[in-house]
Amino acid sequence: MFREALEGALQMVAPDAEILQAISIDGALELMSATSGLDLILLDLSMPGTTGLSGIIRIRKAFPKIPVVIVSGHQDPQIISGALSLGVAGYILKSSSKQDLAQSIGDVLRGAVCVPGAYRSTRPQRATGPTQDLIKRLHDLTPQQLRVLEMLKRGLQNKQIAYELKISETTVKVHVSDILRKLNVLSRTKAIVEMSRIDFATLASEGSRAKHDRAQSE
Repeated sequence: MFREALEGALQMVAPDAEILQAISIDGALELMSATSGLDLILLDLSMPGTTGLSGIIRIRKAFPKIPVVIVSGHQDPQIISGALSLGVAGYILKSSSKQDLAQSIGDVLRGAVCVPGAYRSTRPQRATGPTQDLIKRLHDLTPQQLRVLEMLKRGLQNKQIAYELKISETTVKVHVSDILRKLNVLSRTKAIVEMSRIDFATLASEGSRAKHDRAQSE
């Protein structure tokens, strides 16, 4: 139902636009690789095949010049801030009306960055320290390494990853070694722990702790 509403909002902004749809992050990347002249990418953070903010990193690395707008039901300022720090052109809430969706999409197509109105008044400081450092390290991973890391997080073993990606186990081992080196960790488990630090639950809990600390200080 929401995809139909989003399609209607797009048609309000650009009646003649060609709209392509995918139901998974891998499907979206394949579709975009086979299509030229894309003007905008609308990405759901909860799309199958991705967790947390990893989908943004994969899309941004594969198509760095195409504006990406996040369309999500997650309203926590920390999550929005984390998405914006990865260079997205906007963040639209699924609770927005069709008119607001159209307005936000139109603003992005004109070169602006759109964020929820409530976010502007509660905007947290730019991510710094360990979280920002981790985001920079994730940017060093290649698109294939990001896919492998996502599969490691799902608990897949090298043989299973090789089967899904249609590559050899030796190649998987090389990717895993490079991932550990780039993330500056010593084990697969530690890499998964690092990855979870930018997922929704972690970001939300960080935001809740920050609010609690501010309340206590007041």
